[in-house]
Amino acid sequence: MKTAILMMAHGSRISEANDAAREVAVMVQEMTGFEIVEVSFRELHEPNIQQGIDTCVTRGAERILLMPYFLFMGAHVQHDLPEEIEEAQKRHPGLVMEMGGHLGVHRKLAEIETERIGESLERLGWN
Repeated sequence: MKTAILMMAHGSRISEANDAAREVAVMVQEMTGFEIVEVSFRELHEPNIQQGIDTCVTRGAERILLMPYFLFMGAHVQHDLPEEIEEAQKRHPGLVMEMGGHLGVHRKLAEIETERIGESLERLGWN
């Protein structure tokens, strides 16, 4: 059964922010080896989540792991994203779709923040 990964990001009017999500998706694809890794956006940018799901199906996915690319457990993660999945299920009744966990609190995020602090201190000459 062919599995797709669909990263669901918030979306921004700033194209660089959306491009960053796409860059992360490329890294995820390289790290996981999944053939189908797509990015979709909840608001402000396309492809929207429904279009992202449709793209996965067009590419041959029989099941999709929908991954919230959100830091916190907010209204989008709790309500909006599950509603998006329910809506897509009506169009693709045989498709298996499950939502994975959002980014949340993780030691690796603290490691990244610590790295960014070090870079900033260096740039400012504050070390």
